[in-house]
Amino acid sequence: MTAAGSGGGTFITFEGGEGAGKSTQIRRLAAHLRTESGRPVLTTREPGGSVKAERIREALLSGLAKPHGPFAEALLFSAARIDHLDTRIRPALARGEIVLCDRFADSTRAYQGAAGGLDPAVLGALERVVVGPTRPDLTLILDCDPELGLARARARREAGSDGAVDRFEAEALAFHARLRSAFLAIAAEEPKRCAVVNAALPADAVEAAIRAVVAERLPRLLRGSAGPEQDGPGQDGPKHDGPKHDDAA
Repeated sequence: MTAAGSGGGTFITFEGGEGAGKSTQIRRLAAHLRTESGRPVLTTREPGGSVKAERIREALLSGLAKPHGPFAEALLFSAARIDHLDTRIRPALARGEIVLCDRFADSTRAYQGAAGGLDPAVLGALERVVVGPTRPDLTLILDCDPELGLARARARREAGSDGAVDRFEAEALAFHARLRSAFLAIAAEEPKRCAVVNAALPADAVEAAIRAVVAERLPRLLRGSAGPEQDGPGQDGPKHDGPKHDDAA
């Protein structure tokens, strides 16, 4: 199964620090694409997105895994990702759907790697085994100053729309600064796949910027568009199929 330009599904991921507005923008882009593409759109998240992966999410965000170090956390994220890929993402892509995911493998590289100090070679090996060829056609990195993002997250909690502070949000500001740098470094390393969006702008402006990126990078998702498609990292887009993993979580 190949990317959208070859008749398969399309995989778009959203990345960024705490309070960048990923959940809001995923909902908005999903509504836009359902109307403009005429194709089914699956919205999902990591860690989580499947029954088994959601159980692992609880352990990760509660801080239960933190005493065991970033490698243990990376393994748990990977276990959750295996189940999520096998039960939700790959089947949807095989049906030709558009998949919008709130965080994916780049978050493991940023959180456990650059911000957590885990060897990038270890994370790269994990990613090759777990993700395989199922790589995003487009990654939208929502970028804003960590202080602004944390203030937004705090405001959401005070308004009652979010729960308690999770394990990663509770980290010191220096951690979040490293996290931001890590995401920007990923975007610089893979410009064909990644697009940085200024998430400090009002939500409507961020939405408009995201729509513009999608129209430019994945024009065939929009009915009535013309011109060649720049489908993610390569001319034909990434392969989405991958080996089946059993009882991952």
